[in-house]
Amino acid sequence: MSPVSKGVVIALADHDPRSRAGRPKRADARRNYEQLLEQARTAFAESGVDASLDEIARRAGVASGTLYRHFPTRLDLIEAVLAEQIAELVDLGRGLLATEDEFEALSTWLRATLTHGLTYRGLSAAVMNSALDRGNDLVSTWHAELFTVGGALLTRARQSGTVVADADEADVLKMVGAIAWAAQDTPDSAAQADRLLTLLLNGLRHSGLPGR
Repeated sequence: MSPVSKGVVIALADHDPRSRAGRPKRADARRNYEQLLEQARTAFAESGVDASLDEIARRAGVASGTLYRHFPTRLDLIEAVLAEQIAELVDLGRGLLATEDEFEALSTWLRATLTHGLTYRGLSAAVMNSALDRGNDLVSTWHAELFTVGGALLTRARQSGTVVADADEADVLKMVGAIAWAAQDTPDSAAQADRLLTLLLNGLRHSGLPGR
């Protein structure tokens, strides 16, 4: 692992996007909390930001009142779900920094990021709008975390010579976001997004390397 990659791993290890402060300490309460998050994650992926909270509680096997004790508002639940998703992307990137194939590591992480964008775009928009209204920096923090790990993966690939020298992490992540936006309302959104990402990856790949 390069010195740059090692430094990023250390920095990421010091900060986890999942806030543990609001998590319950009692085992049964913590179990309910985790079940609610898991069912909310599924429901939001299926039905979007307007998924029924009562249905999420039912799937989790708890009363609606239990859901509202943990998450007083819909936005609280959305933020908790997104925080878990961002943390998983950061964890994935951190692990990929230790793999041997730099280009495959970058490709794997960008595909996971694109899948997240396609699945939870409505949730991200809801949080962003609320953050702007309340003047908090939650979304900025999440973006910074993704840019840090994505930048480390791109830097490592660039240093190895597997991607073009002028590839910029901000440009690449913006293009991934643009792909998610362009493909979201198409009948074959996942397939179209994959085709567009493949075009992006082919453009990033150093011309001296064979296609995979």
